[in-house]
Amino acid sequence: MAVRFGDGRSGGPGDGRSDGRAAETIVERVRDSRPGEIPARLCAVAVELLPVTGASVSLRADGVPLRLTATDDLAAQLADIQVTLGDGPCPCAGASGTPVLASDLTSGRDARRWPVFAQQATAAGVRAVYALPLGSDRVCVGTLDLYRDTAGELTSDELRTAGCVARLVTVSLTDLSRTARLDGRDGLVDLADHDEIHQAAGMIMAQLGIGADDALARLRGHAFAHGRTVLVVAREVLGRRRRLDRE
Repeated sequence: MAVRFGDGRSGGPGDGRSDGRAAETIVERVRDSRPGEIPARLCAVAVELLPVTGASVSLRADGVPLRLTATDDLAAQLADIQVTLGDGPCPCAGASGTPVLASDLTSGRDARRWPVFAQQATAAGVRAVYALPLGSDRVCVGTLDLYRDTAGELTSDELRTAGCVARLVTVSLTDLSRTARLDGRDGLVDLADHDEIHQAAGMIMAQLGIGADDALARLRGHAFAHGRTVLVVAREVLGRRRRLDRE
């Protein structure tokens, strides 16, 4: 994979030596990786190069993010919270196709923008989240999500490095898709999870006589109200262990 440093939308001119060191680190960490391992390794590289605590990659399909990989349990939990709520920096970056940087979830604009997400994230120990879109100017296929346990902004050089990692994640996902390997065999999460959520929403549509968006909102609302992930509730609906119209 080839990348040109310093050409991202979110960074300006910086120290070429810093870019070179970042490039060397990235190349070293992904060398000899199988295709399906690269997104996870790039997440680990992001944590190594940037002042962040953890990272995850999520795909975006039909408006529902699907977590592919995460560096740690909290990064995974943070991604799952946003899937369940349908709100937060990750869904916003996916919908807009532009970086969404929440430098302080404890107070101010960021806390007001996503009040429920901010409350859950800070309760888990997260103070800042930086979501970068994956894809092109025309199509956003997912997000690279970075978090840390202290509030604060990333510098322009750090944002440029994050943008470089995001572009490489995009390339790796494109390569996987092109070779029909985005199927879980190389360490990526099973895309059937996404299908289960939409199948459950379809059952709720039939049960309640409502539209797709309302059914998905109902599924998310139930998951949130019961402190569960949307995938867990979807599987209960599919297994006919849960009927949301009985609440």
